[in-house]
Amino acid sequence: MKRGLPNRAGLEQEDFEKIYRTMWEIRYFDEQVEELFAAGKIHGTTHLSIGQEATAAGSGYLLKPTDYITTTHRGHGNTIAKGTDMAAMMGELFGKKGGTNQGKGGSMHIADNKNGNLGSNGIVGGGYPIAVGAALTAHMQKTDHVVVCYAGDGSTNEGSFHEALNLAAIWQLPVIFFIENNQYGMSSAIHQMTAISHLSKRAESYGFEGKTIDGNNWLEVIDATHGAIEKARKGEGPTLIEAMTYRFRGHSKSDQREYRTKEEETAWYAKDPIIVAEQQLLAANLATQPDLNKWKQESLLKVQQAIQIAEQMEDASLADLETNVYADEEE
Repeated sequence: MKRGLPNRAGLEQEDFEKIYRTMWEIRYFDEQVEELFAAGKIHGTTHLSIGQEATAAGSGYLLKPTDYITTTHRGHGNTIAKGTDMAAMMGELFGKKGGTNQGKGGSMHIADNKNGNLGSNGIVGGGYPIAVGAALTAHMQKTDHVVVCYAGDGSTNEGSFHEALNLAAIWQLPVIFFIENNQYGMSSAIHQMTAISHLSKRAESYGFEGKTIDGNNWLEVIDATHGAIEKARKGEGPTLIEAMTYRFRGHSKSDQREYRTKEEETAWYAKDPIIVAEQQLLAANLATQPDLNKWKQESLLKVQQAIQIAEQMEDASLADLETNVYADEEE
């Protein structure tokens, strides 16, 4: 008999092991990035998704290689879950020629077209029109491609959000607006920025389904995303998923989180998505503690190896600034 946790996507034991490993890869990647910034090996700024691993890993696992995503300045996790090579990602952060964008994009602008990642975006709400454009392309070309637009709660007050939802609704486009509601837009609590209890209600005003889920429970993420993908592939239009989660770190590397209480943080730490996943795997006898320890350690080694490869890449030079500025002229 095939074994697995109850889920609507038909995922089995092996699938959950892969998702669990991805969650650790995402966490270790961002923890290593945090350390590298502190050591002065990476410059600029970065926005970590530590604490949000279930939203990325649970949804990304269900996508086909031909599907697309757009993501935010806090997009490392979504990018890893979509299949981008972590060494190339690290190379991008180091400013290396072997980076995903030859070292020119940095942490906030990683793109990987061959794996369906149309780019993370430093502009709040900047991914919405790109995602809708990609979904329109899929619709017009009559493919079964689906686009997942990852966005933060703060972006839902941008004009691009409302325009994108309206167009997606009237044209019934195959796009999923996946809102990772980590409770804060920079230092502003979402409950102070909107007058509704759930952001998912905004989809209703545009005529399509919106739902709010526990973003720290990978089973809820899997079920909601699976349903939205199936709907989109059938030509039944968009879905908005609001996944309630929490960023364990500040907005960026310089944020001391003085606007949050220790009590609030402690309550959310107890809902750590990786701990939730471990508890479910152990309770269902799908893994033992030694299994979890082994998968966790292998994920760490994978990230460490990515760093070693990235550090050996050639540095981008000043002359490289003049490349890839314009499209090559057709002969």
